[in-house]
Amino acid sequence: MKSAVEQLATYKSVHLNPTNIKTHFVGIPLIIWSAFLMINTIPINFLVLEDSGFVFNVAGLFAVGVLIYYVKLHVKLAIGLLLFILPVLYSSYLVSKLDSVWMIAIGIFVVGWVFQLIGHKYEKAKPAFIDDLNQLLIGPFFLMAEVYFMLGLESELDKEITPLAIEKRRSLTKLTAAN
Repeated sequence: MKSAVEQLATYKSVHLNPTNIKTHFVGIPLIIWSAFLMINTIPINFLVLEDSGFVFNVAGLFAVGVLIYYVKLHVKLAIGLLLFILPVLYSSYLVSKLDSVWMIAIGIFVVGWVFQLIGHKYEKAKPAFIDDLNQLLIGPFFLMAEVYFMLGLESELDKEITPLAIEKRRSLTKLTAAN
């Protein structure tokens, strides 16, 4: 498994433009929320506590799996992602009960991807997942890292990944120019 530094540097190498990063702060949460909304429609519940309204279903199982992956990458960032995912799980579960759930999910999913694609027009680089599907999981991880960096947290991690990302970008630019 690639380290958090490797994963973040690869992702950041095509996310250096501030406008692109801003569009990702809108697009990625919309995509995540709509994906959880879709997953919440799978009619399998592993645990239901009627009195509390707590339901552990396929969406919860998926979230646990992804969070375990994030913990293996970087515990402190995983804590931030846990705080992000809990309201996503709860709100997407509530909305999944509506009749028009698929219209809502698809609409929000499309809007999220429009933001992503607009951002990459500013970046003038293809999305990271084109070359590595695992980068789809790194998008939220990257955004949480960016939040931490903005708050002055994990500055050593930022100092480690940014030069690597810039070097990776230079390599990508040289490859593109050669072709």
